[in-house]
Amino acid sequence: MIARLGMAALVAASVSTAAVARDYVSMTGSSTVFPFATIVAEAFGNNPNYKTPVVESTGSSAGKRGACNGIGTEFVDIGNASSRMKSKDLATCQANGIDVTEVKVGYDGIVLANSINGPVLEVTKGQLWQALAAKLPAGNAKWVDNPNQTWSDIDASLPNIAIRVYGPPSTSGTRGSWEEMVNEKGCTKVDGVEAALKMFGYDEEYCMPMRTDGAFIEAGEQDNLIVQKLGEEPESYGIFGFSFLNQNTDSLQGAIVDGVEPNMDTIAAGDYPISRALWFYVKKPHVGVVPGVQEYASEWIKHWGPGGVLEEAGMVPMPAAERDEYAAVIANLPTMTAETLSK
Repeated sequence: MIARLGMAALVAASVSTAAVARDYVSMTGSSTVFPFATIVAEAFGNNPNYKTPVVESTGSSAGKRGACNGIGTEFVDIGNASSRMKSKDLATCQANGIDVTEVKVGYDGIVLANSINGPVLEVTKGQLWQALAAKLPAGNAKWVDNPNQTWSDIDASLPNIAIRVYGPPSTSGTRGSWEEMVNEKGCTKVDGVEAALKMFGYDEEYCMPMRTDGAFIEAGEQDNLIVQKLGEEPESYGIFGFSFLNQNTDSLQGAIVDGVEPNMDTIAAGDYPISRALWFYVKKPHVGVVPGVQEYASEWIKHWGPGGVLEEAGMVPMPAAERDEYAAVIANLPTMTAETLSK
């Protein structure tokens, strides 16, 4: 019997059998995408034909794993991410026999923010790397544990206060994006680094890791908790998605990075140097079995344009051509491949 069914029939049977246990869309992933996905889920829940989807904030790594791990309604239907799948993520999907569709929904910036009662920070990527990197080059091109204790240790023009930054854990897409866009790129802009890298050869272990001596503090996947902490500690800073700054401008201010202030205009124009796209990944074997998976994805189209509720919440809309492109993706659900990932 099993031999005659074949893999496709077995996949459908396994999802269908479990479907009675869940009749709503389930998703997990990025804390940055979480507030936007929640808005769309609540709007979708107004449709009497479907139940309101359940959204969890567990980090982009968990979102991408969720899209690729397991078929059946004990597993999520959609994974949210603030960093794009890499080839190793797609390989996990393929190894598990799971086709996924990749959907871009908009753009976001990563900010370093603090209380409006604290000092405004104007920094370069290189200075941010010197503040938060685990190791820095010393004499004779050696790498040592980061010695900087105050911002003014890096440059006398910066505030003479302790470096204390709350941020996301290693499972977070925001953390991964920061390490790639700030640490890796900022690293090469600092005097002495080039010689050190030439001596040892470039390796991610030198430039990308965050320090673990207490100057950088992992605060979990709940960005609202970081926002709350900054209100209690005016001289501390936090790393999170722009939307959380946008929703708290009465109490927070964003650092100016490489001369650019984080706002909707600078992120949309690509001028703000720490910007990234936001994504979700649809588990195709669940479409048409778990009620509302593709219909929920289509709900995004109603809200992701200029002037929409998602922009009001702090998400930067895609240009019209990209919105059309991904509306077609939602309608057709093409399977993500190594070729599409390379584009």
